Amino acid sequence: MATVSIAPARPRRLLEIVLMLLALAIGVGGYALTSINRTGELPGNLMQHLAILLGLALVAEIGVHVLAPYADPVIMPIAVALTGLGLAMIYRLDQSYALLDQPTVGLRQLMFVGLAIALAAGGLIALRDHKTLRRYTYTFGALSLVLLLLPMVPGLGYETMGARVWIRVGSMTFQPGELVKITLAVFFAGYLVTNRDNLTIGGKKILGMRLPRARDLGPILVVWIIGILILVAQRDLGTSLLFFSLFVAMLYVATNRVSWLVIGFVMFVPAVLGAIRLFPHVARRFTVWIRALDDDVYSSVGGSYQVVQSLFGQASGGLMGTGWGRGYPQLVPLANSDFVLSSLAEELGLTGMAAILVLYLVLIERGLRAAISVRDGFGKLLATGLSFSLAIQLFVVLGGITRLIPLTGLTAPFLAAGGSSMVSSWLTVALLIRVSDAARRPAAAPAPWTSGIHPRVPSGGGA
Repeated sequence: MATVSIAPARPRRLLEIVLMLLALAIGVGGYALTSINRTGELPGNLMQHLAILLGLALVAEIGVHVLAPYADPVIMPIAVALTGLGLAMIYRLDQSYALLDQPTVGLRQLMFVGLAIALAAGGLIALRDHKTLRRYTYTFGALSLVLLLLPMVPGLGYETMGARVWIRVGSMTFQPGELVKITLAVFFAGYLVTNRDNLTIGGKKILGMRLPRARDLGPILVVWIIGILILVAQRDLGTSLLFFSLFVAMLYVATNRVSWLVIGFVMFVPAVLGAIRLFPHVARRFTVWIRALDDDVYSSVGGSYQVVQSLFGQASGGLMGTGWGRGYPQLVPLANSDFVLSSLAEELGLTGMAAILVLYLVLIERGLRAAISVRDGFGKLLATGLSFSLAIQLFVVLGGITRLIPLTGLTAPFLAAGGSSMVSSWLTVALLIRVSDAARRPAAAPAPWTSGIHPRVPSGGGA
């Protein structure tokens, strides 16, 4: 009987190139429109700016084509588009800051982008199979604890705005918690894929939910304790919320039991209420959230001035926005970092903000699609954790600037000024590209660097 061989479908590289050009046009367009609206002419260094962005995009495109030829063609262009929008807004704010004799960060942010893309490319080169990370599950767990503790080291960590989350080495500052989002996702994925059978087994059934057995509550208790210690020692509500939510979400995906979500909520809420009573910094954030428009809160030191100015700016943007360079986002403190979404909402309006949120949602959806399609359980949970990390962070940031939830100090991935966040965001993209390449690669198609030889790493089954 004759056999029919079907050639594996090649990835749609032409689509990725077109999307990449559109992504570059978004960032460069914002940069050019800002200058036109403020000075009436194109920026003098437009071609230099365009050449740098084209060079970075070209390196990224060639790298993905060589290192991950079957990767999802949408992930990279969306990351480039969001990064370009962030750079354009930072440049726009720098123009206003320069008039006010305040420090500008545009050139520095461009350097961070180059560094982040270089590290992401290095990650793709070093990590040829995402399943390799599973060998180092507990190593990543220990690394996560070390990174979390670094800001508490005397002489190394320092406190800003009530939270101790930064470290300083010479003239460089870094936020280790940004990398912990990735290392914890690797640790959680490796742990859960190994122990998910025990965690799936239920105990008594209450109110229609099968609760876990008492002896299986250990992992969530440990992570809860770590989250509480972060909240107590570093007074960082945002990081604590992000890490605990990430673990509970991955635990739910691994076991498909709603009871874990309920248990996580029941455990975290009392801890936050206790922190409000014990720590003035946390209590002040909730006061600002609930009573932002009260005169005494608005005018007090560390009060709601920042939040209220952000709300005024978003309101003035209306449906279509004031236009690039025509608003006053610089009136909001930290407009280029914590409140960069507010700045974009003012000048691009509700329509522009909706478009940005759609870009985020498509990126998250593509990450979850890779999680569904990849053939090993570890890859499923890793891609799920990384996607949920982006989703949770976006929700927390957007909820903070709109007063849906209290401000937490987290920043919008890809958009906000800061090297730590940019490096973390692009390393997340690199891992999603690696998992999506494995998910979309035909079973008979070997990786180009292995000639059909794959490392023998247990897959751990489905998730």
